[in-house]
Amino acid sequence: MAAIPVIVKHQGKRHNVELDPASTGETFKYQLYSLTGVEPERQKILIKGGQLKDDTDLSTLAVKSGHTFMMMGTPSAGEGSAGVLERPKERMRFVEDMTEAEAAKIEGATPAGLQNLGNTCYLNSTLQTLRAVPELQKELLNYKPAATGGESESRSTGDLMSRYGLGGLGASMDLTASLRDLYQQMSETQDGFPPLMFLNALRTAFPQFAQKSKTGQGYAQQDAEEAWSQIISQLRLKLKDQASSANSGNSASFIDKYLAGKMESVLECDEAAAKDAGEEPVKTQDTFLKLDCHISAQVNHLRDGILAALEEKIEKKSPSLDRDTTYTKTSRVARFPKYLAVHFVRFFWKREAQKKAKIMRRVTFPHEFDVVEFCTEDLRKALIPVRDKIREVRKDEEDMARARKRQKRMEKGEEVGAAGGLKGQGPSAVKTASNEKQMQKPSGAQASGESKATGGADAEMADATHKTDAELETEQRASLFAAKSELAKLVNPELAADPGANASGLYELRGVITHQGASADSGHYTSYIKKEGPKDPKTGKRGEEDGHWWWFNDDKVSEVESDKIDGLAGGGESHSALILLYRAVAVPNESDLGAEQ
Repeated sequence: MAAIPVIVKHQGKRHNVELDPASTGETFKYQLYSLTGVEPERQKILIKGGQLKDDTDLSTLAVKSGHTFMMMGTPSAGEGSAGVLERPKERMRFVEDMTEAEAAKIEGATPAGLQNLGNTCYLNSTLQTLRAVPELQKELLNYKPAATGGESESRSTGDLMSRYGLGGLGASMDLTASLRDLYQQMSETQDGFPPLMFLNALRTAFPQFAQKSKTGQGYAQQDAEEAWSQIISQLRLKLKDQASSANSGNSASFIDKYLAGKMESVLECDEAAAKDAGEEPVKTQDTFLKLDCHISAQVNHLRDGILAALEEKIEKKSPSLDRDTTYTKTSRVARFPKYLAVHFVRFFWKREAQKKAKIMRRVTFPHEFDVVEFCTEDLRKALIPVRDKIREVRKDEEDMARARKRQKRMEKGEEVGAAGGLKGQGPSAVKTASNEKQMQKPSGAQASGESKATGGADAEMADATHKTDAELETEQRASLFAAKSELAKLVNPELAADPGANASGLYELRGVITHQGASADSGHYTSYIKKEGPKDPKTGKRGEEDGHWWWFNDDKVSEVESDKIDGLAGGGESHSALILLYRAVAVPNESDLGAEQ
């Protein structure tokens, strides 16, 4: 049968509908649901003799073209048009319709790799790991090279052209500006990008990276740790923290704020004769940009290697004894930065082979690193209460999560417990269980007597109910908020006023630079960067992470499980960790707590 055009009036609106006489009333109601948002079970459609029923054959209504129906009912979501389907406010866009730059910025998009320009894997892995510091990327966007005299106009023009990849070789010899441009270009693609501009600036600033290979063909392989150190040192000179400069008026280094720590050392002669002669220990304070993990036959874990590096034996002349003797230099950290680089000292100069050989020993490292034992006494006292409270809060979160799962299992068990226990035993077993349940149920008089004998205790148990998910969620949020408020109050005021410092004493692993091979002059470098959680477009905060990592093997980028990281401890010529990048475990502040509340 041909469809009949009819009119449906609902809340003052007229809807043109094609009625199919071969269908039923239920089909017609679903048509109206798509137009009005009113669910079929909440619709009242008036017809001659009453209301339209779901099983009514529409052909029996003898409807003619232009017939008008009256419909009553509102969506379950609320009165009026609260539940009516509306056109999306923003037009849906598919990846196929986006530009390359737009597709690269989609949440969860695969990040760009870096092309190997001839033994430049050491540089690619270093650049990818540094890119894991979001504060660095943000600060680089504000960087403008200093220019003086007649160079001002030409340099600013070259800098502008290099931002858009129009400068060619030598357009910007400023290493910091080249890094800014490179990261900007990498954010606009998912393909392997050639870091030619930055490589040219690096070789100009540090000619050691322009060394030719022994064969005379191409450039030589370099040490990623040396590239890391030279880039960091250059950024320390050029990149100033804009926020600190605006607040204090002083030109503070970005690296000193976020990636540099303070080390206090005591140098003391081992011989008692020097002490008896009045020789005093020498105390010094230095800035460090990374911690070294020295590897020996006794070192099996990162902690062991760092402790070994913090206590050194030095041979020097004693002014009181007037001869050479042994001194012990004991160092402790007075300030840990937000981002901590740890270097496994795996390479050493082997005279017989005339090259940098590699220590293959397996040295494990943690995903969460507790650094309290490396601190000075004052810093340790400030960090321990915060560290312990963080662990307490985490335990509470885990307990609450387990309790919630247990509650859900109990609720599910009450619904399907008996049936689930008798599954596969046949109808007779179900009937038997039903009879047993009836036999166990006390009669009204018996229940009344037992209730009186026990003072109504059974009646109270019968009234007990499980808490709803909403109630559990409310309790969990209130408890966590109170714990986080207490945690925020435990933070030392000096550390709280230093946003670039670690105020918790705990670090989480965010990046790893690895080396594969037997020497620093050969082999292959790659890097691993931990994936961040999805960003909320409204608040800008990151959600829960999935624990996966990005593996950057030059221009090849792939996603790997966290188990892959545990296999980077070394023990052979396979990929072993050379540099670790840790980020401080954050402590909630008043603004964060205010937003949560």
